[in-house]
Amino acid sequence: MGMIWLDHINIRTANLAAMSRFYNDILGMPKGDRPPFGFSGAWHYVGDRAAVHLVEVPKGPKGVDPKIEHFALRSKGLANFVAHLKKRKVDYNTVKVPLTGMIQVNVLDPDGNHIEVQFEAAEAGATPEAMDRYGDASPALPTRSAKKVKQLA
Repeated sequence: MGMIWLDHINIRTANLAAMSRFYNDILGMPKGDRPPFGFSGAWHYVGDRAAVHLVEVPKGPKGVDPKIEHFALRSKGLANFVAHLKKRKVDYNTVKVPLTGMIQVNVLDPDGNHIEVQFEAAEAGATPEAMDRYGDASPALPTRSAKKVKQLA
């Protein structure tokens, strides 16, 4: 027996509409079919897979220190993605991973969940201005201002 791939992430939120817009409009993960559960939510897709499941809860989960620090999505088109984030005024930072050269673009969703979007090392030259720093084991999170949170809500 062995694991094949990470199937999906399930996120509880009291901010369903804003979260769903973020995953659709910012990360380009379209909202799609979802079984008729007895509670509200949304499923967002990568290709034909429902990779992010949002579950609406009446009150946001508590917790200062998250149990899961981040989840990562593999992508392509670094230059277009960074331009899109800038156009939408979404805070981000980038990290170049030592040895592999992979590029990590770190963003926060409206609930403050850390999302890492990974790009192949070959794409680093396409947008050298996007590189904030050379990575280490704990990438700095983008900052979040109240003004920018409102824009996503």
